[in-house]
Amino acid sequence: METTLYIPPLGLAGQLGAPAGFEAVVIFAHGTSSGRKSPRNVRVAARLREAGFATLLMDLMTEEEKADPANQFDVHRQSERLLLAVRHLRATTDVERKPIGFFGAGSGAASALIAAGRAAEHDGVGAVVCRGGRPDLAEEWLNAVAAPTLLVVGGKDAPALDLNTDAFSRLHCVKALEVVPGAGRLFEETGKLDLVADSARSWFTTHLLKAANG
Repeated sequence: METTLYIPPLGLAGQLGAPAGFEAVVIFAHGTSSGRKSPRNVRVAARLREAGFATLLMDLMTEEEKADPANQFDVHRQSERLLLAVRHLRATTDVERKPIGFFGAGSGAASALIAAGRAAEHDGVGAVVCRGGRPDLAEEWLNAVAAPTLLVVGGKDAPALDLNTDAFSRLHCVKALEVVPGAGRLFEETGKLDLVADSARSWFTTHLLKAANG
């Protein structure tokens, strides 16, 4: 079942896809110049729903904010909106106390990491996966992240590999760094995005469904 949500107070739009009997939810945080219709995130979300996860693909900025380039890397503001989405889901849908994870791409990875670091206990952020992320933008929050975190980087994306290797050393949670051989920044090569989806599914199955089942 798919439902359109409008996250208060700004009415940010989101698409909640909830398979019957789902036990955990993954909220997607997109990178700059992207939104809830990002084809790569839509594809990963579909794979996660096939595995039984609910997914929320949402916009992190209003149309007016998108028009100002200065807002593109405002990862702190976008992290606040991820947490607003968590609380909205818990208050108004059958997500209730189910575990929630974040999947962040590009600069959205920083937003996801900051949100995980800031999350209160009642928010229940249980796991994070970052694809081709910019964790350096969340540098001051990395040591506050308690949720198990997987960093996935393309083997051909040397700048991101350096940034993620450094961030990995700063994380103090359960963590893993996965390098996808032959993949570039956007994982556009044949089969590479599917490998990311498989890794995300495995990580969330281990860390979110484990929490759901006690």
